[in-house]
Amino acid sequence: MEFFEEEISGNFIHDIIDADLAAGVNDTVHTRFPPEPNGYLHIGSAKAIYINYSTAKKYGGQFNLRYDDTNPVKEDDEYVQSIYEDLCWLGANPDGGVFYGSDYFDKCYEFAIKLIKDGKAYVCDLSAEEMKEYRGTLTEPGKNSPYRDRSVEENLDLFERMKNGEFPDGSKTLRAKIDMASPNMNMRDPAIYRIVRAHHHRQGDKWCLYPLYDYAHPIQDALEGITYSLCSLEFENHRPLYEWVVDNIGFEKKPKQREFARLNVTYTVMSKRYLRKLVEEQLVDGWDDPRMPTICGLRRRGYTPASIFDFVKRAGVAKAYSIVDYELLEHCIREELNAKAARKIAILDPIKLVITNYPEGKVEYFPVSNNPNDPEAGTREVPFTREVYIDRSDFAEVPPPKYFRLKPDGEVRLMGAYIVKCNEIIKNEDGSIKEIRCTADLETRNEKPIDGRKVKGTIHWVSSAFAKDIDVVLYDKLFTIPNLNDMGENETYDDYLNRDSVKVLKGCKAEASLTNDDDVRYQFVRTGYFIKDRKKDNTFIRIVELKDSFSK
Repeated sequence: MEFFEEEISGNFIHDIIDADLAAGVNDTVHTRFPPEPNGYLHIGSAKAIYINYSTAKKYGGQFNLRYDDTNPVKEDDEYVQSIYEDLCWLGANPDGGVFYGSDYFDKCYEFAIKLIKDGKAYVCDLSAEEMKEYRGTLTEPGKNSPYRDRSVEENLDLFERMKNGEFPDGSKTLRAKIDMASPNMNMRDPAIYRIVRAHHHRQGDKWCLYPLYDYAHPIQDALEGITYSLCSLEFENHRPLYEWVVDNIGFEKKPKQREFARLNVTYTVMSKRYLRKLVEEQLVDGWDDPRMPTICGLRRRGYTPASIFDFVKRAGVAKAYSIVDYELLEHCIREELNAKAARKIAILDPIKLVITNYPEGKVEYFPVSNNPNDPEAGTREVPFTREVYIDRSDFAEVPPPKYFRLKPDGEVRLMGAYIVKCNEIIKNEDGSIKEIRCTADLETRNEKPIDGRKVKGTIHWVSSAFAKDIDVVLYDKLFTIPNLNDMGENETYDDYLNRDSVKVLKGCKAEASLTNDDDVRYQFVRTGYFIKDRKKDNTFIRIVELKDSFSK
């Protein structure tokens, strides 16, 4: 991908790798992205992808995609397919291979047998509530399970019977035997296997015994030859358990886990559970709703892979918690499209303007720049006729002070064409404006008035005879407050869901050269950046406004 052809900036993770390479700890860099297929990827996932993929690329290493499909209750092939599609669209090619955690179930089981034989794992009959009671608190040590001292033979027998489905779900677990007095709660004999009867999307009904993530993940990393397991900061306290698993199974090549701060964005929720609720309750138009922080939602909205990774890069790679302004994401796509997007004329709230002194049936063509920031983009010819559409916001019957657009007896420049003067307003029976009648100074065909008078206002327009009908959708932020962590004690995300975040404009008018092609982004002159909705013909979504509110 073009974005990754640029020089990849260093960060604290790269400092660790540089030191390891210099000391001979590793001689290669192999990373992975391990999403659970229980939902669609979101903007937070993009940070994990960027860090793992760009790190491997910087050091000439490899990058794996591995589905963490160890929880059959929540996982589905729909999510498997969407994850791969999003990863490929972002340009993060998993050149090290595509793997599934469930394909390692046999090896995980074998290693559990080894831990039991080594006296480092035992079958426990405590219920979930009892385990919680025995676990202790942050200030008090836990208590040993009454089943902790079962013999190796009894544990092997019970674990085999657990695998064979002889016990009810949740009735037994296999726990690592570590230290119930450890100051790290994750090391207090954590469960590493549980009984779950559920159909697995890949393994079918082969297993009713499933490994937990903290046990399975380091095994998967080690088996794949991952050198650096780069993950978000909530796993930092899990690192000792990660290392315990790798050490006690006896892997010679040991992956190194290191953590970075998650990507938090204003006006956004990253909870897959809540995003799924929005979809299931039809509060949004699917996972790819353009208001959603999902990768497919951002894609439908018109964001590009380069703009998303540019945002992640500017947000920074660090360990400290921070929340990044959504306006930075908008700034990144705006900056890209300002340089690249073709300009088109569209009138979102059209009102007819009749030029009474222009001949009926006459058509002229005016050259208009395709992109003033790119001289090589050239120009296109836009037709001009007696009747044109202008935007209703560009006319004021009772104008405020210093109003330079069209007003009674006032003059404006029709962009790239003539100066016109408002002479008459025709109204409907309800008092609304039906049309505006003007005269054109026909000596001002894209020229200054010969008498030297100054006309300050310029407005855009589209010929009514050549106009194309389109619908336009304007999306606002999904939530009404910037930081959802500021919610009150008894409040939920629902309390701050923006119920007015979609505005559909019917009957808009656009120049005929506007195409219906997917993935083509345009600047609608004086309005914003738009893309055709990939799910609806003749419907265009606003990607972002022209105005940049990000404080640079």
